[in-house]
This record gives sequence, structure tokens and C-alpha cells, in this order.
Amino acid sequence: MSTITRMHGGPRMSQIVTHNGTIYLAGQVGNATDDVAAQTQTCLDKIDALLAEAGSDKTRILQTVIWLADMSDFAAMNDVWDAWVPEGHTPARACGEAKLATPDYRVEFTVIAAQS
Repeated sequence: MSTITRMHGGPRMSQIVTHNGTIYLAGQVGNATDDVAAQTQTCLDKIDALLAEAGSDKTRILQTVIWLADMSDFAAMNDVWDAWVPEGHTPARACGEAKLATPDYRVEFTVIAAQS
């Protein structure tokens, strides 16, 4: 049986789960008082740190799912995303609109990546 490793776990979820060389990150949100661009950058910074801790980086992202509280923020979020994602390493991606945990959250990212 292969090992499942859970990091930064609490009663509801773990921030990182690894299994068979694949990394699953919990949804990442920014600071609720920030605009969507700043929230996006905070999310991506968190993703960088969590992937590094799990033995990977953004060039190894397989899939990203992005939830926006309002699709009118799509362009502003993409401006930050496009500057962050490495050319030639764009993952499979989906983006949709959803109510997030609080009305002040504008964006949330989930990531699946391969370990290095």
C-alpha cells in the first residue's frame, strides 16, 4: 500500500496531501480586505511556499481550479496569474464563479502538482 502524507492538518482539512508522487493543495485564499489582484498574488505566494515544502514548484503544476466570487474579476485575476505562471508550464485550468467562504474573499485556488 502506498503512503499518504498529510501536512498542516486540522480537524477539517490538510493544507497539503501527497500520494504516489502527486501533491494536492487545499484551497488557498488571500486577505479578505484586499482587492482581487492582491488576493490572487497572496494565493500564488502561498501555493509557491506549499509546493516547495512538498518538494515541487509551479513548473510541476498539473491542474489548477480557480473560483471567483464575481466573473467581472476575471481579467484582473488573469493579469496576476499570467505574470506568475511560467511560460511553457501552463497547467490544465478551470475557472468558475462561486460564493466563497465569506463575501470578502474574491478568489480561491486549488492545485494538483507532481513532486519533483
